[in-house]
Amino acid sequence: MAAQRLVWRFSSFTPPPANSSYSTAKKQIMTSSSLKSATAVAKSTRKLPVLLFDVMSTLVRDPFYDDIPAFFGMSMKELLECKHPTAWIEFEKGLINEMELAQIFFKDGRPIDLEGLKSCMRQGYSYLEGVERLLDDLKKNGYEMHASTNYPIWYEIIEEKLKLSKYLSWTFCSCTMGTILYLFEPDPDFYADVLKHLNVDPKCCIFIDDSMRNVEASLDAGLQGIQFKNVDLLRKDLARLGVDIQTNKWTGNPDFAEYSQ
Repeated sequence: MAAQRLVWRFSSFTPPPANSSYSTAKKQIMTSSSLKSATAVAKSTRKLPVLLFDVMSTLVRDPFYDDIPAFFGMSMKELLECKHPTAWIEFEKGLINEMELAQIFFKDGRPIDLEGLKSCMRQGYSYLEGVERLLDDLKKNGYEMHASTNYPIWYEIIEEKLKLSKYLSWTFCSCTMGTILYLFEPDPDFYADVLKHLNVDPKCCIFIDDSMRNVEASLDAGLQGIQFKNVDLLRKDLARLGVDIQTNKWTGNPDFAEYSQ
């Protein structure tokens, strides 16, 4: 049943005319009617669907599963047994800062090398194979893209290294959500607030995540949903949903070599 619901087709998305724009020949006071006209034209030029991307393990490699256990000299099983059960979640929600995280990272209160941990995380962040080219293709085609992710303030480290904002906005990050700070995927209210913020119909929004549980929740909220497995399958799934993806030769990011270091 989940597989049958995973990919829905859009009935159609009509690209806006190339010359569609709003301008005035001379300065004037914006009247109520002209403001409505401008708003209508602005909406008509919005290319749909809007794309919502989870970040970790969908766009960016997550260092937690391999690098962090190695940093502490533990197996993953040992790390899970020793770490505080809720500290990282509280950090993701913005309820505690990184200094408070360091104090309670382990259940027994042992000290950790916070700067060393952050350095380890930074070294581990990299685009997943083929992802940056996909984002570049989508951007060239004019698609609106947003991050929708549970992650702490360390998303700034990802941004500093990978410059993800070249392609999408960090719009929905759990640590900076304000009024929806406590709503975590797959809470249905999370998606309702996302749609309200974007001012878009659910069927005109595609949510991409490596977690099937989160994808199922987005489908229940009326969005289109794709489970990320690899970039080749994602391209095919997006194409099935009517997303045009440019395939022109990609020159690549001149700083890309740094990302794999």
